[in-house]
Amino acid sequence: MFETVTTLLDWLGVVVFAVTGALVASRKEMDIVGFALLGTATGIGGGTLRDVLLDQPVFWIREPAYLVACVLVSGVVFFTAHIPHSRYKMLLWLDAIGMALFAVSGAERAALAGANGIVAVAMGVVTATFGGIIRDLLGGEIPVILRREIYVTAALLGAATYETSTALGASREFGTVAGFALALLIRAAALQRGWSLPRYRPRPGARDE
Repeated sequence: MFETVTTLLDWLGVVVFAVTGALVASRKEMDIVGFALLGTATGIGGGTLRDVLLDQPVFWIREPAYLVACVLVSGVVFFTAHIPHSRYKMLLWLDAIGMALFAVSGAERAALAGANGIVAVAMGVVTATFGGIIRDLLGGEIPVILRREIYVTAALLGAATYETSTALGASREFGTVAGFALALLIRAAALQRGWSLPRYRPRPGARDE
């Protein structure tokens, strides 16, 4: 049962992230091949790195339908990207949803592979953020992890909530909902209110040499 839920989360995350990659391609006025490239790289990037690090079969090689879905979704965005009033706002909110989905499903996939709790949380963060990093680098954007608003922290807390709740005996369904909700709420608040962690400030006497 729960394997089905995790697979559903994977699919939702892949599709949502593929849309964000295609939206970046639309902002850069790429051709349809560029849309497919950015959409696919964004959709599968985080999960690919997770599986490689865990020494597991890469999920889209095992199930090529993920690749097909990314290409199809990117093609749809190619013809519809002009419809949203603000593609950038849509990109940010879809990215928040995809991040929250992958933070939980990434941690769950790692746990199913036998990883301990700390590694499972780390894999949740990797799955949630790496696709967006690839998207931004290929699209010539400032990588999302370098922006001021809280992002990686939201993924970390979402994955940690899932892992902690299940370790304490809560059902995996509860952990999934709680982790997803927390990650999304934190990211949404960061977008709405401009939340960010304290940044390093140079101090007198510090030298760069």
